[in-house]
Amino acid sequence: MTDAPFAALHHGDAPLLLPNAWDNASALALARQGFEAVGTTSLGVAAAAGLPDGAAATRDLTLRLARQLGGRGLLLSVDAEDGFGQDPDAVAGLARELADAGAVGINLEDGLGPVSLHAAKIAAVKAAVPELFVNARTDTYWLGDGGHAETCRRLDAYRQAGADGVFVPGLSDPDRITDLVNTFDAPLNILYSSLGPTLPQLGDLGVRRVSLGSLLYRRALGAALETALDIRAGQTPRGAAPDYAEVQALSAQRG
Repeated sequence: MTDAPFAALHHGDAPLLLPNAWDNASALALARQGFEAVGTTSLGVAAAAGLPDGAAATRDLTLRLARQLGGRGLLLSVDAEDGFGQDPDAVAGLARELADAGAVGINLEDGLGPVSLHAAKIAAVKAAVPELFVNARTDTYWLGDGGHAETCRRLDAYRQAGADGVFVPGLSDPDRITDLVNTFDAPLNILYSSLGPTLPQLGDLGVRRVSLGSLLYRRALGAALETALDIRAGQTPRGAAPDYAEVQALSAQRG
């Protein structure tokens, strides 16, 4: 059975707002602010290590982060790109390792690869780790041309393979969002965009999960640059920052 507490967050009165962390400190800082569940961002994990995103280069780093965070009092969903490989059994093996580390969810993207292959990965994961919440992502809007029929075809295949939720990053059109909500009997996950509907508006459309993706990592990087440039210009840095002791305390939470 899929992890009940995490799955239940997809059926509350409001959408599950899932912030995405890239290291121990960012994840625990978010948990301290009351976020019951935290995801990881593959871009943040990769960029922080000087590696490319979406190139299956961060399998070990992702698993290491899951082991750091698992069992730390938060519900952890892991962005595992496409499973870091093309062998469904190997992807299932990774899912088992993530679950053993304490993760309760996994995000798997198709990258517009063959539908049958991604469906096979999902089926293998659900067979190996039925309690893991599988969020099946299609990149029809992220990498493709946003064809609605193709989006539905892919999501239907992934749902039939056992996916617990479906994810369509890049989609912001309210009518198409509503159509997907009405078409599929699985929680719809949308990637937040400042140009798209707000969180309350997405909830009104029936969206059950809103992910922040790499936004927090990119905002943190932007804030660091802004701070350095302000100081170089003789100005007082803008914005707030946790002090040294607060960050040290986050590290002390490990173990």
